[in-house]
Amino acid sequence: MGSRGRPRGGRDRGREAEPEPRRPEPAPEPASEAASASASASDPASASASASAGRAEEEGAAPEPGGRAERRRLARRVRRRRRTRRAGELPLLVVVALCIALLLKTFLVQAFFIPSGSMEQTIRIGDRVLVDKLTPWFGAKVERGDVVVFKDPGGWLKGEAAQPDQDPAGIKQIKEALTFIGLLPSADEQDLIKRVVGVGGDTVKCCDARGRVTVNGAPLDEPYVSPGNAPSEIRFEVHVPKGRLFVMGDHRANSADSRYHLDEAFDGTIDENGVVGQAVVIAWPFDHWRRLEQPATFLTVPDPARTGRRRGRLGRRRGTAFA
Repeated sequence: MGSRGRPRGGRDRGREAEPEPRRPEPAPEPASEAASASASASDPASASASASAGRAEEEGAAPEPGGRAERRRLARRVRRRRRTRRAGELPLLVVVALCIALLLKTFLVQAFFIPSGSMEQTIRIGDRVLVDKLTPWFGAKVERGDVVVFKDPGGWLKGEAAQPDQDPAGIKQIKEALTFIGLLPSADEQDLIKRVVGVGGDTVKCCDARGRVTVNGAPLDEPYVSPGNAPSEIRFEVHVPKGRLFVMGDHRANSADSRYHLDEAFDGTIDENGVVGQAVVIAWPFDHWRRLEQPATFLTVPDPARTGRRRGRLGRRRGTAFA
């Protein structure tokens, strides 16, 4: 067909069908920048926070207080404070302990060193005994058969007390300090330890037909007397004044007790006020540990007669005095 048969406008349609040249696409942005941009667009506050965090990381800012390093620093600081507090409390605890020991020695219990054999075999040389100093504060009275520690009435020791060991310089002062506060028993105090045989109002006599000591007419069975010793080789009869005590050692042949002071005032008895306390237990050495209880024989002693009359001494055999 000729050109006439072509539809009108065909050239124009052909031109429209030609593809248009493609424009170059922009390069894709990094994910972080895109996210920042999207976050900026959606939430301005979060955008500013992200920006500040980014600046902090770039500038090398310190970690937040809740971090692991901060917790370690806090733990170390707490440990240092605890060590400092403990070091400061130690001197205070020592002072409190020393004060408690001093109070115990003064008002409750005191340890005594035994330097002589006047109470053998009940108490031996070198033993440490604990003396009860509390019960007298509550009105407790010394009873027959009690083992008591008392102050020297005057001249009973006569230089027979054991001499303390010569310790090196410094050790002696430490021992004296520990003895003063009661942590060590004293080895050089002027005290004596004996057994109470008669109390105020009693009549103590030696001896009956079988050689036994009697109290208010009741004979004493004394298994605690040192083996081989007679109850007494000195004959006597004493009426004990009120408020005083007649004492004897268990080692009768080696004890300068009331029997050796019958010629003195009060017939060799001691004042109750001079009693330091009652010995209640042998604390050292451990193999000799025992309680010092009242012997059963004293439970059979009757009370003294109220109208009793003082009787004169029958005499005594003099011997060498022992502490």
